[in-house]
Amino acid sequence: MAGLTLESDDPYLWLEDLGGADAVRWVRDRNAETVAALTGGEAFAALRAELRQVLDAEDRIPYPGWRGDGFYYGFWTDAAHPRGVWRRTTLDEYRRPEPEWDVLLDVDALAAEEGENWVWSGVTVLRPGYRRCLVSLSRGGADAVVVREFDLARRAFVEDGFTLPEAKSDVCWIDADHVYVGTDFGPGSLTASGHPRTVRRWRRGTPLSEADVVYEGSTDDVAVYASHDPTPGFERDFVGRSLDFYRTENYLLTAAGERIRIPVPEDAQWDVRREWLLIRLRSPWAVGGTTHPAGALLVTRFDDFLAGERELAVLFRPDDRTALSDHSWTRNHLILATLTDVRSRLEVLTPDGTGWRREPLAGVPEFDHSGIVRTDPDHSDAYLLASEGFLRPATLRLGHVGGPVETLKREPAFFDAEGLTVRQFFATSADGTRVPYFVVGDPQAPAGPTLLTGYGGYEISQTPHYSGIIGRGWLARGGTYVVANIRGGGEYGPRWHRAALRENRLRAYEDFAAVAAELVTRGITTPAQLGIEGGSNGGLLMGVMLTRYPSLFGAVAASVPVLDMRRYHRLLAGASWMAEYGDPDEPADWAYLREYSPYHNVSGGSAYPPVLLITSTRDDRVHPGHARKMAARLREHGHDVSYYENVEGGHGAASNSEQRAFIWALTCEFLWRKLAGQPRQPLPRQLPPVDVPTVGLAGESGADSSQTRGSSVPADQGLEG
Repeated sequence: MAGLTLESDDPYLWLEDLGGADAVRWVRDRNAETVAALTGGEAFAALRAELRQVLDAEDRIPYPGWRGDGFYYGFWTDAAHPRGVWRRTTLDEYRRPEPEWDVLLDVDALAAEEGENWVWSGVTVLRPGYRRCLVSLSRGGADAVVVREFDLARRAFVEDGFTLPEAKSDVCWIDADHVYVGTDFGPGSLTASGHPRTVRRWRRGTPLSEADVVYEGSTDDVAVYASHDPTPGFERDFVGRSLDFYRTENYLLTAAGERIRIPVPEDAQWDVRREWLLIRLRSPWAVGGTTHPAGALLVTRFDDFLAGERELAVLFRPDDRTALSDHSWTRNHLILATLTDVRSRLEVLTPDGTGWRREPLAGVPEFDHSGIVRTDPDHSDAYLLASEGFLRPATLRLGHVGGPVETLKREPAFFDAEGLTVRQFFATSADGTRVPYFVVGDPQAPAGPTLLTGYGGYEISQTPHYSGIIGRGWLARGGTYVVANIRGGGEYGPRWHRAALRENRLRAYEDFAAVAAELVTRGITTPAQLGIEGGSNGGLLMGVMLTRYPSLFGAVAASVPVLDMRRYHRLLAGASWMAEYGDPDEPADWAYLREYSPYHNVSGGSAYPPVLLITSTRDDRVHPGHARKMAARLREHGHDVSYYENVEGGHGAASNSEQRAFIWALTCEFLWRKLAGQPRQPLPRQLPPVDVPTVGLAGESGADSSQTRGSSVPADQGLEG
């Protein structure tokens, strides 16, 4: 099968049929082989139990969300509540070591009552009022969700309330009796990416089919949206469409139904808060006689801007080492987070009538990575700040701009960090670009097993984080952990991302290979002891490393990976990623995609390192056919490949702690055996033991996988691969 070029050449298309009898049998056989090879013995069981303890530890920080009503909300899972509970408490209670929580919704109880495999997927609370909310639940962790209205006072779902059947829906409150909804209305109502093509205004008590269309996009768009800003005195409605992953067309929707174009660049990110309009540029913008660079953050008054004024104040201008990472509004201030050589800095900006005054944000540690967890811009200048490092567990602080800062919670240490350090180096890529990377481990240790990870896409930054999973599963056993900040990410802003976009994708892979080679040059590891791991777009990175740089690595692990660049745009949400990768149906694009597409570059003439591929049948973002077909082709050519597919878990590849612990134990066991040449020894106990239920095979009792690294600050789930 050497030299795949067209879809018609692909003999493994049958593996894309999720429910096909032959495909199901193939998956069951592969799972059985992998489980038998990697999960036997006390060492694996002990490792899985240790990782489960991290995921279910009662003294983890229960990160809260603010809804505007004075309560601290949070979703929590543990051994007793594997599906989780949504709950809330007061600030005074939250300050206590063991707060009293008011449970609003018990997902385990709901799943048992309704006979459904419910996985929590988020909530939207009506504001102001804060009495009603829209709860999203998925079956098995998929992106598609069921939406149901919930009464916070009665702690019950609203009979005959707003309810949406399973779909990739977007829903937003307008007021207590109206919502904006985009969902699957039947044939022709979705884009090629599988997202809503129309958005409608739905009135309580009326059939969804009678909801009025307020905006409509085209099939080629990624999605359309509508949103309502209920800020008192600044109530506004917006509609728009995503032309591709990075370009949008946006409008202010008036009460009369008129759409007024918001004339910002299509690829800019924008944010309206009270009287202010923020514009974050992805490309240079010439306006008002000035050209502002990509990565700049501009501000102006929203109404004046719509009226034609173009006086824009510059709140942030990037340089070669510093990029804007994030921003958060409080009631009277703007908090900016930046990265300088992947090290975080935070400052407060305050409008003072003539400009914007700047000062450092109080409570930010000098050496940790810090980020804003929550603000409450409707009511106060309070902020929740989380700070952590590779070897320092997270600390959660409550601050008020211009006022005091108090420590609310500290994460426990999940592994012994004595003798370990964090070092940052810069590798030189093929074109001379300096690529930063972090090395975590014992600096005095001889070359040994090393785990290197990266992502390199969608302008997503890989920042320092504390992971009990990596700590116990890798560092505690003498391994070294490395994070590469390759191009394609957002570590240096839009320029870092654009440098590896579309036809320039190979630069990201050259960056990763340069880091791998330098780890050997520095004596940190050897090629035979260097393992790599990544998920989703990071799984594509792993596939390219396997087929393009096989001699650099001793083992490769990829979860929920994108691997077939000829058909990715035809599978599930893949069409939405063409702005990142290119259009395989365009000959010029396919020419460069073909050059690195892992599935099309498998060869029997080269020696490949052993590979572990992990995916989920319920992943409705990256089709499991990518991993299935890659495993089949590797097997055909005689390569050492292990494959594991979970029957649930969605794009996270796991829907509960039991499954995450199993998958990470599987990954660590695979890598350690291949890199150290021996199974792991049983772990010393670091927490009281817990009972871990037996995990079966996908297709039978539902064993599972995960790509989470155990980062203490939850991340939002986006559309990216």
